[in-house]
Amino acid sequence: MINNTIARRYAKALVQLGSEGGLVDLFRNELAAVDRLFEGNADLRAAFGDPAIILEQKKTIMKELIVKLGCSELVGNFLMLLVDKNRVAFLGQIVRAYEKLADEFSGVIRPMIRSAFPLDESQIAGIQQALEAKSGKKVIPQVSVDETLLGGIVTQIGDIAYDSSVKTQLKRIQDILQKG
Repeated sequence: MINNTIARRYAKALVQLGSEGGLVDLFRNELAAVDRLFEGNADLRAAFGDPAIILEQKKTIMKELIVKLGCSELVGNFLMLLVDKNRVAFLGQIVRAYEKLADEFSGVIRPMIRSAFPLDESQIAGIQQALEAKSGKKVIPQVSVDETLLGGIVTQIGDIAYDSSVKTQLKRIQDILQKG
């Protein structure tokens, strides 16, 4: 819980900073690149968690990463702040919190759409338009195939699920028949 609070605090500060300069999406891309690098390199994560490596060495490593990834000055300064405050371990959580806050700021939702079979572009576009009309926000769907479904789709937006799968419809029919 405390980790999420810390991550959200840092992410919120960066979203506010990005919104002032219209850089929210740029920051999202840069943070995602840094996060991918850390996720894919256990030695790098270990180096920032190792108390035997002094702060100056960690700063040098982070500066090299910032240059290598071509991060903007503001994101570079943010990453150096994480090193100074010994918060690099929370980078993944900060990035995910940033993405959520950036979406809220930009008026974007990213629904998870699961279907029994692959959807074609026109079907995805139709779902996207319906969700945009219903929510009033820009929709960026994340579509996947779920072989456990018999047919239909399940759309998850945050805590809300729109379940129009065949499995759920059959369950409803069964409940109706059992009740008489």
